[in-house]
Amino acid sequence: MTQDFIAHLASELSTLKEDGLYKTERIITSKQAGTVALDSGREVINLCANNYLGLSDNPELIEAAREALARYGYGMSSVRFICGTQEEHKELEARLSSFLGFEDTILYSSCFDANTGLFETILGPEDAIISDALNHASIIDGVRLCKARRLRYANSDMDELEDRLQEAADCRHRLIATDGVFSMDGYIAKLSQIADLG
Repeated sequence: MTQDFIAHLASELSTLKEDGLYKTERIITSKQAGTVALDSGREVINLCANNYLGLSDNPELIEAAREALARYGYGMSSVRFICGTQEEHKELEARLSSFLGFEDTILYSSCFDANTGLFETILGPEDAIISDALNHASIIDGVRLCKARRLRYANSDMDELEDRLQEAADCRHRLIATDGVFSMDGYIAKLSQIADLG
């Protein structure tokens, strides 16, 4: 790394600090829960976690995790199609399939992984994907990775969505991609209207 590049990075960091955009990590010294303790000694309400159901510190899940660690060890050592899939994963997928009334289910380690892997798998160049402009970054990245024709409509604008569907009328399949609740703004998608258009 050259001194010129290091000076450039230092300048960028300085600008971020001046603009109030510089982010520092908050060190949590407690369990993930509705309130968390920070290394500063403060206790704060945790409004930004994905722990919606409060399962991160659920005693039954912690005990189940201990049992699984004792039986299977830690980690998969590779992806499921190389080293295989643990029986618990297949059992959970089967139970979810039964509950949801589907033929099969596949679990991903995160929503981001699911969204970046989905569209490329199910759509080809002769298809179209029509995406809400305010979709989560993982949906946007998934759309970019697929080979389908990509169209976008303004957030919850049903007229523009209908126009995009017409633009893609010659495609083999047309898929509409939308968040249910838009994570950055809290807007709720007009799912019934979208279903009527599809």
